[in-house]
Amino acid sequence: MIEVVLNDRLGKKVRVKCNDDDTVGDLKLVAAQTGTRADKIRIQKWYTIYKDHITLKDYEIHDGMGLELYYN
Repeated sequence: MIEVVLNDRLGKKVRVKCNDDDTVGDLKLVAAQTGTRADKIRIQKWYTIYKDHITLKDYEIHDGMGLELYYN
């Protein structure tokens, strides 16, 4: 079980607990608890936009890592 911090840069940080074999799409479903639909959320780190069907382990996302949460 890992914990990922999602920052939307508008003052809201969301801490999400998930497994490393979960997909980015699963992470977006949990992050949708912020009040935004999951299909309107984009997760990225710097200029790399993460695709929904790839697992967190494949992207080498580890415990305590911070990702950026953008609204489309």
